[in-house]
Amino acid sequence: MAKKKTRTTTARSTTTTKKKVAPPPARPARPPSEAGLKRDRETIDKIERMAAQVVKTSLAKRDPYVDIPTRAVSNVTFNKTKRILEMGTNTQRRNLFNLNQAKKFMQTMLLANGCREVIGEGKTLSLRGMYYKTKHTIAGTKESTFDDQSESDSILEDLEVAIDSLRENLHLYAKEAGKMAGNLTIIDSGDEINLRRMGSGGYAIPSIVEANVLQFGTCEADFVLHVEKGTVWSRFNEDRFWERHNCILTEGGGQPPRGVRRLLHRLNHELKLPVYCLLDCDPWGHYIYSVIKQGSINLAFESGRMAVPNARFIGIRAEDYAAYDLSDDVKIDLNERDLARAKQIANYPWFRDKKPWQREIKRMLTNGFKMEVESLITKGISYVTETYVPDRLASGDFLD
Repeated sequence: MAKKKTRTTTARSTTTTKKKVAPPPARPARPPSEAGLKRDRETIDKIERMAAQVVKTSLAKRDPYVDIPTRAVSNVTFNKTKRILEMGTNTQRRNLFNLNQAKKFMQTMLLANGCREVIGEGKTLSLRGMYYKTKHTIAGTKESTFDDQSESDSILEDLEVAIDSLRENLHLYAKEAGKMAGNLTIIDSGDEINLRRMGSGGYAIPSIVEANVLQFGTCEADFVLHVEKGTVWSRFNEDRFWERHNCILTEGGGQPPRGVRRLLHRLNHELKLPVYCLLDCDPWGHYIYSVIKQGSINLAFESGRMAVPNARFIGIRAEDYAAYDLSDDVKIDLNERDLARAKQIANYPWFRDKKPWQREIKRMLTNGFKMEVESLITKGISYVTETYVPDRLASGDFLD
């Protein structure tokens, strides 16, 4: 019997080789402008002059020091003519050989050197990044240069006023907070962005909005509407309020960061757009308005480039509970902290002599409750965009 032949089939594997596609060449970084290079040189010179003074004092065998302008209410005045807060001339001397000041002195020098390096490399760094760049354990000890970022952030603000510079000039930026949409085209780092086509998310307002980074293009808007929170902004954006009322819509995530405030200032001063603020009826909404309008006590040295003295408070107001027949469900009882804050705000020089604001705060205190802008949803999902704000704009019913 013939032996059965076994047929062996070897599977042949085929491998498809994909053609490698080279990635597109990276777009070269925009070279800094001559004005930017000049500003960088001036900032480095200021840092080096501060350091030279420390070296000179040390070589003379005297206690090294840095003089820091005092960032406190005691050193802030309200300029009635300019309608902004301004920093006074008082300073605090920070000595190396003073046990209570030695750490802050060292931190100031560390951060000044860190900023000088970042500027010299032509790069920018986040506040968080600068914290990590300068954080380390001092050799031979268990002492850290910084315990947390709040320490370095505060010292950086001291450094700004000590060398009469700005955080943006130190090439530092904060976390982005705030959004924008509306009838405006901008150029951000060379990229043209149409704020009319930003979808549901909007354009994220960067921390640095100086003219060397962000320029204004075509603008058809008649005004800026600034709202307190992202939830309210989303309602206005979804209803395309900015399109129907020809405006720019911004928000600052509660207390607006410096980038948002600086942008509002630029929109008002450069494009001559009125700024209306839709904020909560509570001491914190009133404080946010105060900061946008006059500047803040802590950053009084920046008021000239951030405050918007012509800003108007469009609402929500204490009288709206009765005027718009709102339900009891919108009431939020004022707590002890609210009461103390309201009385403090009423005594601000820029509010103290304004009868409409005194009536507003008094009525809120008499009501005994506060209200959020979202409370208008009880009248209808789009009541705030279709009725409340349009009525206020048409009647010119604002608080200054």
